[in-house]
Amino acid sequence: MAENVTLARPYAEAVFALACEHGKLDRWAESLSRLAAVTADARVRDWMSNPGVDVAQTVQLLQQAAGLEADAEQANFLQLLAENDRAQVLPEISTLFAGLKNAHEGVKEALVTSAFPIDEATLQRLTKDVETHFKSKVHVTVEVDPELIGGVRIAVGDEVIDASVRGKLAILSAALQN
Repeated sequence: MAENVTLARPYAEAVFALACEHGKLDRWAESLSRLAAVTADARVRDWMSNPGVDVAQTVQLLQQAAGLEADAEQANFLQLLAENDRAQVLPEISTLFAGLKNAHEGVKEALVTSAFPIDEATLQRLTKDVETHFKSKVHVTVEVDPELIGGVRIAVGDEVIDASVRGKLAILSAALQN
């Protein structure tokens, strides 16, 4: 939802600046990812929206459910979110933070769509090839789409490399029609 992203952006930028300042990018990324998973659960969202639940209870629930260690900065951040009724946008905060972190570290997101599951060794070779092609570190996410028939489709930003059988058949079909 665009509204949630708008609400989440200042929080993500502020926590990113804080994490950079204290050299805790990885720790914050992990914590936000866990918190996002917790708050994505409908039962947790329902509980947080209950008017009988106070700020301290919300902070305690989120910390315990996400398995966070006692960290004053993170507790203060959760307190701020709970006080402003913004804990529900933690998934968006996590996503925005990850994007800021990746841009800061020069890492690009790559979506690899394959007709079949990819084993770890193949994924490592593919990741290395994609990094070489894009001259950048990449974080690879794999999806399986049997409609590709075979091969892979790689999307990095707005650039797509279609090495799937389905893509090649589409090109062949277009060539035959001309």
